[in-house]
Amino acid sequence: MSTEVRTLDGRALVVHDTGVVGRDDDPVLLWHHGSPATGALLPPVVAAAGVWGARVISYARPGYCGSTSSPGRDVASAATDVVQILDALGIDRVFALGHSGGGPHALACAALLADRVPAVAVLAGVAPFTDDAPWWEGMAAPGGLRAATHGREARAVYALTETFDKSAFVDDDWAALEGPWAALGDDAMQAESAGPDGLVDDDVAYVSPWGADLGAVVQPALVVQGGRDRVVPSTHGTALIQHLARGELWHRPRDGHVSVLAAVPLAIDWLLQQR
Repeated sequence: MSTEVRTLDGRALVVHDTGVVGRDDDPVLLWHHGSPATGALLPPVVAAAGVWGARVISYARPGYCGSTSSPGRDVASAATDVVQILDALGIDRVFALGHSGGGPHALACAALLADRVPAVAVLAGVAPFTDDAPWWEGMAAPGGLRAATHGREARAVYALTETFDKSAFVDDDWAALEGPWAALGDDAMQAESAGPDGLVDDDVAYVSPWGADLGAVVQPALVVQGGRDRVVPSTHGTALIQHLARGELWHRPRDGHVSVLAAVPLAIDWLLQQR
């Protein structure tokens, strides 16, 4: 089911929720979507969480598919939005799981909401920006992010002629999109058709100061990274783990950006065992 949560500053956030699937005290998983996406719940995530009887929630970040745009938002602003979502739904704690661009937002919530996020996991997550070779090395199509380093207006102009570079995905990524993760590809296309605001603001946030110190993530933190990822290269996983006091890195050398999602059930198992 979907609902709308109104923030204290009057914005709308579209929230997706499986609802209570077992007991009221069963765990709750918060899925942070990639860029672009609608925030809708993806069947493989719901299925893997369902093994644990876990409720799953997600939301469309500002600018995506019904959630009010918030130009200039930083990564840390996700924590402010998540608190208001949890309070509206009557949820005390959530286990945070993010993919790709959802990774930074999941980690920011862990850093800023330690009392409400007992553990966090990211798959193919973007690392804090440093404008040097390792951050960019191995990206097949960095044009959007490079434009974002010049500000929101430059990124918005780039979006006018932006097209997806198919070389960013390896063969196993395409196989995943034709198989168990078909819903992910459909969702990304739906988000793209709704307009570029969410993606533009995401990209600017990634290459700007996040507003959250990953050194403050004192909870168990899992980083899952594909060795063949051409969207968020493996150097990002290595960089992330260096910031996390209780971080654990799972390197999957054969996986690309989408095929790494085969590890979602294992990552959810890991997360929910941290209770």
